[in-house]
Amino acid sequence: MRIDEHYVRVQGLDVPALGFGTWGLKGTSGAEAVADALRTGYRHIDTARSYGNETAVGEGIRRSGVPREEIFLVTKVWRDHLRRDALRKSVRASLHDLRLPWVDLLLIHWPSNQVPMEEPLETMQELREEGSVRYLGVSNFTPEMVQHATTVEPLLAVQAEYHPFLSQRSLLEVAAAHDLMFTAYSPLARGRVQNSRTLQEIGQRHGKTAAQVALRWLLQQPRVTAIPRASRGRHRRENFDVFDFRLDDEEMERIAALDEAGRIVDPSFAPVWDR
Repeated sequence: MRIDEHYVRVQGLDVPALGFGTWGLKGTSGAEAVADALRTGYRHIDTARSYGNETAVGEGIRRSGVPREEIFLVTKVWRDHLRRDALRKSVRASLHDLRLPWVDLLLIHWPSNQVPMEEPLETMQELREEGSVRYLGVSNFTPEMVQHATTVEPLLAVQAEYHPFLSQRSLLEVAAAHDLMFTAYSPLARGRVQNSRTLQEIGQRHGKTAAQVALRWLLQQPRVTAIPRASRGRHRRENFDVFDFRLDDEEMERIAALDEAGRIVDPSFAPVWDR
């Protein structure tokens, strides 16, 4: 069992705590961004079929020289491809573009009110038994949806928007109850954290930026991982440099108090959130 903070332990599995988000990173520059992230030390890479960049992600993994077995790789199936045959076709296409035989974690990217969640989850479990997928999870599900999904098939993870301006208390409670990894996407609130006076002040105490404080706040929470995206190398390195300091209880509480229900990702097809 690993004891360093670079990993979280869920269901007996050690998962790299800080991941690299790849939304919007495509082509040659996207491949180099992934390769550079892995050379920097990231071992958790997040992509999705809908990002249109799985070819670049796979190429970046190969360029990095990091053994595949050391990487926790996540991809997702879009909400329009949750029927059994469409889901299988989506995963085959993902593996083809990645040029890899399996992914570590497959997520339902967004729920659909047109397809009962039993159908995609049962199909994903079949893919797991066949060896194409190691673990299953869901993304952008409400707490009630996650609760229901855990009764259908065994899940490892839930992914959702999470940062200091958006409390996910109810979802975190469900994740804790089922020992699920909670992956925070948009952990820097798409740059908003840099303007927070509270985060800036705490950062000054530790010689860190507001963004580093926000990431540290997330990673100090049980079972929470984060997947910041960074197109520039210096930002990738800055985001990874968050394991050499620790926030105290008062600082953690001050950051939690920044919650303002500040949801950024809320498309028209999103479920009805609990807040």
